[in-house]
Amino acid sequence: MKIKNIKNLIPLSTLLIVIVGVVGATFLTPKLMKMLDEIAISPLQEKPEYRLDAPSEVLPLADVAPKERQLALETIANQEKPSLDRNRARFLLASDILRGDFDGAKALNYLKNLDKEYPILAPYIILRRGRAYELTNDIEKAKEIWQQLITEFPEELVSAEAYYKLGNYDPQFWQEAIKRFPQYPRTHEIARKLLEKNPQQKDLLLLLATYDLSPQTKPILDRLVKEFGKELTPQQWDIIANNYWQNGNYLQATNAYKKGTSTPENLYRIARGYQVSKKPVEAKSFYLKLVGEFPDAPDTGLALRRLAAMSQGDEALSYLSKVDKRFPQEAPKALSQKATILTLLGRFSEATEVRNQLLQQFPNSNEAADSRWQVAQEFARGNNLVSAWQWAQQISVDNPDSDVAPKAGFWVGKWAEKLGQKEESQKAFQFVLERYPHSYYAWRSAVRLGKDVGDFTNIRNLPLKVETPNTRPIPPAGSNMFKELFLLGENQEAIDLFKGEIGNKPELTVSEQFIQGLIQQIQGQNLQGINTIWSLKNREKPEDYLEWQILRNSSEYWYGLFPFHYEDLIVKWSQERKLNPFLVVSLIRQESRFEKEIKSPVGATGLMQIMPDTGKWIAPQINVTKYSLIDPNDNIKMGTWYLNHTHETYNGNSLLAVASYNAGPGNVANWVKRYSLEDFDEFVENIPFPETKGYIESVFANYWNYVELYDPQIQEKIEESK
Repeated sequence: MKIKNIKNLIPLSTLLIVIVGVVGATFLTPKLMKMLDEIAISPLQEKPEYRLDAPSEVLPLADVAPKERQLALETIANQEKPSLDRNRARFLLASDILRGDFDGAKALNYLKNLDKEYPILAPYIILRRGRAYELTNDIEKAKEIWQQLITEFPEELVSAEAYYKLGNYDPQFWQEAIKRFPQYPRTHEIARKLLEKNPQQKDLLLLLATYDLSPQTKPILDRLVKEFGKELTPQQWDIIANNYWQNGNYLQATNAYKKGTSTPENLYRIARGYQVSKKPVEAKSFYLKLVGEFPDAPDTGLALRRLAAMSQGDEALSYLSKVDKRFPQEAPKALSQKATILTLLGRFSEATEVRNQLLQQFPNSNEAADSRWQVAQEFARGNNLVSAWQWAQQISVDNPDSDVAPKAGFWVGKWAEKLGQKEESQKAFQFVLERYPHSYYAWRSAVRLGKDVGDFTNIRNLPLKVETPNTRPIPPAGSNMFKELFLLGENQEAIDLFKGEIGNKPELTVSEQFIQGLIQQIQGQNLQGINTIWSLKNREKPEDYLEWQILRNSSEYWYGLFPFHYEDLIVKWSQERKLNPFLVVSLIRQESRFEKEIKSPVGATGLMQIMPDTGKWIAPQINVTKYSLIDPNDNIKMGTWYLNHTHETYNGNSLLAVASYNAGPGNVANWVKRYSLEDFDEFVENIPFPETKGYIESVFANYWNYVELYDPQIQEKIEESK
């Protein structure tokens, strides 16, 4: 399914604003001035209906700075007739005032009767009203308002905020928050404050270990282990171990699981924790213990494969032979491992027999797809293109959802071309474009179909325009209260509410994990956020896989997976260097996942992963004396110069420019001498560095997704001549 630009999904009405006074207008950014120009008064209802997807003039202002959006919000807030947008504008204005000007009286003016007119956020409106009275030094009135929140909304998580506020005046309220809302982040703050006064409170330490899964809880876990270890029950050790495991403290998790309950999952994690901590003897011991004590547990199948990976020869084969029909999820992987080991041992006929067994017993597995693709490649290398075509084509029939399927489908088209079967090749390319629209091979197929979407030789000069969504996506899970806070850009409260709603669930739903990825990006954890969304494809439960398939057909999913962070800087320096901004953002996503301070093991730094020596070489050529590679502006400024330099080196060929960015000009020069550039796809296949080959495919897959998402003209070009 092709996704449409989000502006087509969320139509905007317009509201005409007359800006009085030149002085006020001078403080507005060009982006906001344009937004104001597009707003016009729309028909309003006496009783506004609440709909998350309703057209809105306020939601596009969610991520605009308070001072820059003030005039637009005031105009909407002062409308005479009630509307959802008027309520939203008043709520945001009051929020901005309470966070910035601290003018309680002014905030109260916007909050007056708002809880009745805007019931979806009534608890948060009452909370703000209490804060406003607190700022006017009317403490008794503030306490009365917070007590009202507790009374009217006793089950709402936000009531914990009222308990927190009241607890500053009466400590008993903090105890009530701990009792009623242990999963809510503000309660965790209460627990930490109480622990500062009296550190020897095991129950509070356990509360944080149970519900606060953030990395900052590690010292709490360490204290529980050190000071209360002898008092803990196996179930409490499980809590500590799960928290350690969640944050990647695997060896400490292992030691805690050893004192926890005896379950297959815990035994597996003990063994795996030892394995990733470079303790193979201990790991092997616990994998064997799992196999012995729980021979039929699902974790045992994976344990057997782990044991095989840690062993050699016949010992490894013996473990894999035990992964039989009891473990259908692991059996295809075990057969693939077995075939590889037999091949390395020179037992080729046995390896062939095992591969045939894999194809016969598990024809729809990813491992079967990989095996078919290996055979197809062997035939292609022997110039038997008919057989290669047949083997690759079977993947689209039996393994359409495998990772290798888009590539196999594309090469079916390429081999058909070489065999003079133009009609068949066109069918194959069209199939890849429609069935795998977000893959690197969808782009290559579009090129082969003659679509005007750019090829390696002209990407940098394509007249593309970046159009990012002007509103946030509607979250697919969580309460409507959370969704409204999220859409309004009230980040901290939205995040706290969502954390409270999911509590300490052992496993999030697909939609909840997707939201977690969005939240991580809002918090600046871009690499973690993108990876959280990307890892959804690895969910193995059938119901999870189905939910992921549904989610990935939404534009929200792809915007979350391919965000356009640092848009202004990327567009600015791309224009300066006469580069395609979509190519630049694609390279940044691949290099750093938008982590501005990230460093590679060899020292490459920042968004575009510039080596310090390369930075020193670039600096004088762009007349820069002082710079920081962790500063986004400096990094993109230097990285785009270097990307332009590689383009100039190779006469504007983006394939060679990107390859050089990754592998260096020396390697690319050698490849150009060794391999023909007559067919770019074959050139990529011939690159002897798997890392660079994968890098090229990833960068240009990114590029394809970015142009599809952020340039609506590309979609039109794809649809042409269907």
